[in-house]
Amino acid sequence: MPSITPTLWFDHNLEDAVSFYASVFANSRIEDLNRATDAGPGEPGSVLSGTFVLDGNRFIGINGGPHFTFSEAVSFTVECEDQDEVDYYWDRLTDGGEEAPCGWLKDRFGLSWQIVPKRLYELVSHPDPARATAATEAMYGMRKLVIAELERAAAQAV
Repeated sequence: MPSITPTLWFDHNLEDAVSFYASVFANSRIEDLNRATDAGPGEPGSVLSGTFVLDGNRFIGINGGPHFTFSEAVSFTVECEDQDEVDYYWDRLTDGGEEAPCGWLKDRFGLSWQIVPKRLYELVSHPDPARATAATEAMYGMRKLVIAELERAAAQAV
């Protein structure tokens, strides 16, 4: 069976990015960094590409330069068990990055992430449409998702 591996294009900061990501996610490692030789391309020793694993998921990175940049058209979702996990990933990934609405953020490298508590899925798909709507509307008003506030909004809809 073939495997699918996301490939990410960085602007000459791949080594910093993979080191950062490996420090954020458990079960992560840098597998390989391919460096330029005297034959090129680029300055000898500079990182050209690499493979890395984040929480068991394999990625390929390329130091391709400024020709292409990340956008929200592609993001990675981190599904969290509880508020402590939400807080941990939110705080780490927004450090040097920027917050966005509804649990989205861009990290310091411009990559978009969605930090989502599992409880959100339960609340926005609640069989009572009023509760589901209230939780959804509460989410729209947040940046970092706060489980207690989502639950409170859903509970008040009865």
